[in-house]
Amino acid sequence: MAEKILVVDDERPIAEILKYNLEKDGFEVILAYDGQEALDLVVREQPDLIILDIMLPKKDGFTVCKEIRSAKLVPIIMLSARETEIDKVLGLELGADDYVTKPFSAREVTARVKAILRRSRANLPELKNSQLRCGSLLVDFGRMVVLRSGRPVDLTYREFELLAYMMRRPGYVFSRQQLLDEVWGYDYILDERTVDVTVRRLREKIELNPADPVYIYTKRGVGYYFKENPHA
Repeated sequence: MAEKILVVDDERPIAEILKYNLEKDGFEVILAYDGQEALDLVVREQPDLIILDIMLPKKDGFTVCKEIRSAKLVPIIMLSARETEIDKVLGLELGADDYVTKPFSAREVTARVKAILRRSRANLPELKNSQLRCGSLLVDFGRMVVLRSGRPVDLTYREFELLAYMMRRPGYVFSRQQLLDEVWGYDYILDERTVDVTVRRLREKIELNPADPVYIYTKRGVGYYFKENPHA
């Protein structure tokens, strides 16, 4: 069965170009032209991935992203005509997994879609019935949920992958570029601060005190690592 992509953009030519290229690569594509329509389609169609423009009628992309994230763990790629660092960081803060600036190549967007879905297909099925436990954290791959002290933690798709990846290799120090390559899954073109933003968000969700973490540590000048024997 073809994986389903929801493309949300009020610029119909852009939406149609993305639809054409994605369908050519075997994806099923549905289109929405405003924020409210996008939210309705997410509930009704259950897409495997969402390509979401920021500047939308009715509800902007940031609002849509936030509302989707409150209920679903589905990858989101945000599109924007504004190439400012604050937009990129805000998109990531609200739960986007990727960020592409207009004008863009349809081939580039398709490559990113494939990379995200490929990692999902490759990594999660093999761990389908497995769990990882460390301290008070439990990662359940079958249900794609994380529990802290028995309570669900609301993670984005990218945060889930990053946590699972580091938990499987406790004590190993990863550079930011390594994490971009391995977790984001391709030659990521955004600043390495993307990793910092995602790690900070993850700490805020899994650490009792993000300023004094017990799970994800920083190796100054190098990168990050997951503590081998956390006491939380």
